[in-house]
Formats: sequence, structure tokens, C-alpha cells
Amino acid sequence: MNNKKNIFISHYGKDDAHVQSLKKRLNDQGYSVRNFSVDSTNHKDGRRPTDAVIKRLLDIRIKSSSTFICLLGSDTHTRKWVNYEIRKAFLEGKKIIGIYTHGNKDKVELPEAFKKYGTSTLGWNSIDAIGEIISGKKSNFEKPDGSKANNMYQIVRIKC
Repeated sequence: MNNKKNIFISHYGKDDAHVQSLKKRLNDQGYSVRNFSVDSTNHKDGRRPTDAVIKRLLDIRIKSSSTFICLLGSDTHTRKWVNYEIRKAFLEGKKIIGIYTHGNKDKVELPEAFKKYGTSTLGWNSIDAIGEIISGKKSNFEKPDGSKANNMYQIVRIKC
């Protein structure tokens, strides 16, 4: 089994520590993770890129990923690019996994696009199940506290 995965991790900039922790936990499960996320604050010339440049980078990197993970925190739904990223991942046929950030037991408002296109949600303490979700062996919906949640929408996925 090939455990090398190109994963796009959509996240709020202040949640970078969660991204690093998620990558470590996936690596501990035997997955070699290449994070294809775009960090718009760290570019080679030091300038903030234009929206057109960010959109092009997002398009390329989401298309090149096998799985799309959205870290779901209290401010995720307010991010400028989050709904665009999720819609793009859906149009590219990617698995769209939401992971509630650690310590986030309060109600989290999900981004609108995630409500429509999300494949699975996991509480932070359930990340060990992510390998089976990435490999397509299971689908899972949880609340931020890790308790079982119902699917928000019935989505019929067709592979072309």
C-alpha cells in the first residue's frame, strides 16, 4: 500500500500549530504527508500576493492533492478563501474531511460549502481514524466533542 499522500490542509493562519500536529499524527500512522496548503503570508519576495495569484496557487495545489482536509475552528467560517477552497475540492472530486481543532468543544460554525460538500468530520481526539477515511474504507461524522453526528446532506458521488 502506498502511504505517500498529497494533502491540502485548509486552515486559519493562527491554527498552524494544529497543522503541524496533524501532520505528525499522520506520519506516526505511517502516512508520508506532503502538505499542499498555501500560506499567503510567506512568499519568496516578502510581498502579499494578489488574489489572482492566491487563486491560481489554490487551484493548482488542490488539483494536485489526493485529499482535502479543512481544520474546523471557531473562526474558520470567516476566512476569505475557505468556501472557495472547499468548492474547488468538490469540483475536483476530492474527499473533503473536516477536523475540529483541539480544545474546540464549543459549537463551531461550519463553512457553508462544507455543509454541502463535506465527506466526513472528526473530533481532534478521533484523528486516528483519518487513515481509514483517506483510504476510502470508512466515512464518519462527529461533533466537536467526538460524539456521533448525522450526515448533513446525502451526497451521491459519481466518479467520471
